[in-house]
Amino acid sequence: MVTGLMAGLATGLAGCTGADGGGGVDISLPGKARAPGDVIRVTPEDGSRAVPADGPVEVRVDSGRLERVTVVQVEDGRRAEVAGEISADGLGWRPRPGTRLALAAKYSVDAVALDGHGRRSARHTTFTTVVPGSRFIGYFKPENRSTVGTGMIVSFGFNRPIENRAEVERAIRVTSEPPVEVVGHWFGKERLDFRPAAYWRPGTKVTVELALRDVEGAPGVYGIQRKKVGFTVGRSQVSLVDAERHTMEVRRNGEVLATLPVTAGAPKTTTYNGKMVVTELYDVTRMDGRTVGFGGEYDIKDVPHAMRLTDSGTFLHGNYWADASTFGSANVSHGCVGLRDEKGGSADSPAGWFFDRTLIGDVVEVVNSRDKEVAPDNGLGGWNLEWSRWKAGSALR
Repeated sequence: MVTGLMAGLATGLAGCTGADGGGGVDISLPGKARAPGDVIRVTPEDGSRAVPADGPVEVRVDSGRLERVTVVQVEDGRRAEVAGEISADGLGWRPRPGTRLALAAKYSVDAVALDGHGRRSARHTTFTTVVPGSRFIGYFKPENRSTVGTGMIVSFGFNRPIENRAEVERAIRVTSEPPVEVVGHWFGKERLDFRPAAYWRPGTKVTVELALRDVEGAPGVYGIQRKKVGFTVGRSQVSLVDAERHTMEVRRNGEVLATLPVTAGAPKTTTYNGKMVVTELYDVTRMDGRTVGFGGEYDIKDVPHAMRLTDSGTFLHGNYWADASTFGSANVSHGCVGLRDEKGGSADSPAGWFFDRTLIGDVVEVVNSRDKEVAPDNGLGGWNLEWSRWKAGSALR
């Protein structure tokens, strides 16, 4: 039984923006009068639309007694029953005090009554509640049922600015098995990330529960999502790029798997220092300097084995255009980290080898670059904040 009626639509996180709904004030259809044979009276009338979240909802009989009343929110094959009580005289039913209906939801009412002669009568009606004029959703990563690296940060981007940040953060629950403390951190009004104090332990099962339906994120702006998703943390892989030494040491479960020669950012276009997390993997992609603030210095349409590290355009990728002697000896890139590759991409190249062993959520840390530390909200850079500062960004503390 759902108390408070905060159950809602199980909507996908990546495809359910939803149009603004109507805001009519009439809650009954015109001409929907009670038939003479109806001994059970239901409010709202059958077929009513735009019923407010606070009702009224009531079932009554003039005589006899109500035997059973079931009011259920019906959506996506699930049934969430409204908690309510039949009055002591048996003539009426109402929801428990403080109950609020879910917004933009359909309800069914089924009631059975006994008259003075013990004869049963039944009534079935439906109504729908008001659709908010404005709604918000949270876009979530990683994907449901995915296997990720130990550095994965649970990140929500909202389609509208969130004013009531504590209410929204409270409505998102991130738990794990084995259990660890997971805390949210806000970056402005449209992004909320969750992580533990240290990288996830390999094999951890993480569950993300969204109870955003009907949560008021800002004045007049309500959430519409109710969903439970999860992912699994795979093996640990952390790679350390030393920009001075032009090397990348790849550690798998704490053991050195390989040390690969790399090229990092040139003196005028250095690579960020700090911990970065792989968020996207491309067998091949186009890299155009104009999309990340450069001029026409480069436009490479077939960059192989590309792994995104920041939102601003830092990648770790295959490089077939630089001379093979560059890797391990010089930094010549526009800020990315390059591994030797062949045109079209080769699985036997250093880039192909690393790409095939990389998961979304793996950590790549850059040290000894003559640049600043990557911002914690540039990609999944939150690991660069010490735990006390991370927790200070929660709206619940």
